[in-house]
Amino acid sequence: MIAVLFAILTAFSNGSASVLQRRAALEVPHTDAVGMSLIGHLLRQKVWLAGIGLVIVAAVCQAVALATGPISVVQPIFVIELPATLLLAGFMMRAPLPRPVWLGVAAVTLGLALGMASAAPGGGSSAVHGAAWVPALILTGLVETLLIAGGLATRGNVRAALLATAAACAYALTAALMKDAMARLDGGGGAGALFTSWQLYATAAAGVGALFLLQNALQAGTLVAVQPCLTLGDALISVLYGVTLFGEDLRTGWWVLPELLALGLIAAGCVELARSPLASGNATAPARARRVD
Repeated sequence: MIAVLFAILTAFSNGSASVLQRRAALEVPHTDAVGMSLIGHLLRQKVWLAGIGLVIVAAVCQAVALATGPISVVQPIFVIELPATLLLAGFMMRAPLPRPVWLGVAAVTLGLALGMASAAPGGGSSAVHGAAWVPALILTGLVETLLIAGGLATRGNVRAALLATAAACAYALTAALMKDAMARLDGGGGAGALFTSWQLYATAAAGVGALFLLQNALQAGTLVAVQPCLTLGDALISVLYGVTLFGEDLRTGWWVLPELLALGLIAAGCVELARSPLASGNATAPARARRVD
């Protein structure tokens, strides 16, 4: 399936971009680590520019994936980004990967495979019909407000988890808006319809908001508190958007049991990977906490 292929390409492109950008950041003198001098230093590094190029490639691949497949298929595949980033980091930085990292990679991969096979997501439309966006945006806004308010009222890892969940919700919304925007290309209006659609600009706004929330979550607590909420939250909320807005189908009944097992495996794998020095940036090879989408 084209959507699956491009979703995997998105995950690996984002992972590669993370490694290249972090590698470039390690070359920045400590005195230039804050302020505009940091940007100036990075702009002179081909490795960092290559990372930015891969971010653009990832964005294009995600758009193609969402335009050709259900959001409930595309978004959950992004859970492999963290494992991919750590594997690429270990290879490019020549850093040995300890056994816990391999176990985490195996758990996330097995969980994704089990979850996709059990849920068998599919069907649905390529665009949101009617005024379905109105209640979806209102409900999303309320949930985001509660999560952010809860995060601001707490500290440490609790704040990090709440803000990471808010970021996950924003990333899932970004994907849903992007998918609806891309549907304008197939609606007969071509590029003109795409660039005049409110969904395209809402996608950009939601993406910026998601990135802002993620950075605050990472600043508030540990990666172990952030990563599972971010990874699982993005996947689950994206599936919810797919079912409610695009009419996509999922298996239910007894299939819920292996689906829950899959979620447990992914969560356990993310926690194990987030504990790695490679993920926290304390080793020679780092990784990004998210695709950011």
